[in-house]
Amino acid sequence: MEAFLVSTGIVALAEIGDKTQLLAFVLATQFRRPLPIVFGIFVATLVNHFFAAAVGSWITNVMGPDILRWVLGLGFLAMAAWIMVPDEIDENEPHTSRYGVFAATVIAFFLAEMGDKTQIATVALAARFEQIVPVVAGTTLGMMLANVPAVYIGKRAATAVNLKLVHGIAAVIFVALGVATLMGVGQAVGL
Repeated sequence: MEAFLVSTGIVALAEIGDKTQLLAFVLATQFRRPLPIVFGIFVATLVNHFFAAAVGSWITNVMGPDILRWVLGLGFLAMAAWIMVPDEIDENEPHTSRYGVFAATVIAFFLAEMGDKTQIATVALAARFEQIVPVVAGTTLGMMLANVPAVYIGKRAATAVNLKLVHGIAAVIFVALGVATLMGVGQAVGL
């Protein structure tokens, strides 16, 4: 349950103001059909984050526990710094309207998530908790919590939320995870 809840919270907070949330705004404005956009976000996120969690699980098996602890701890601290950098949509990305709303959303979201903060966080969370299903379920729910409102209420939501505060909270959580991991918190109880 901890893996699910931590994954949900971190990704939901990290996603606010992220380029994929901005992409959700753009798709909603362009297509004006929220349901296929929401389903496209869900499918793209589920596939992308399952792949990321599998990589995280693989990393757990390849590295020894001491090396993994340092890699994860430093990775969480790096994520704390990275989350404070605002995202923008790349204006040079190709338009995907010829594929239909659902397919365009799946393609755009899957590609936008490649190497994104939330994908990297999914790798780290899967390595940390060693539980793929709860991590993927949590990160996918976190993505949906952040992006579904973006699809339905659009840019009004972006101006109502203090992005610096939300990113600051997410950064503090990443720092806490990083420090706890580096200090070996949880090793005494088998985590």
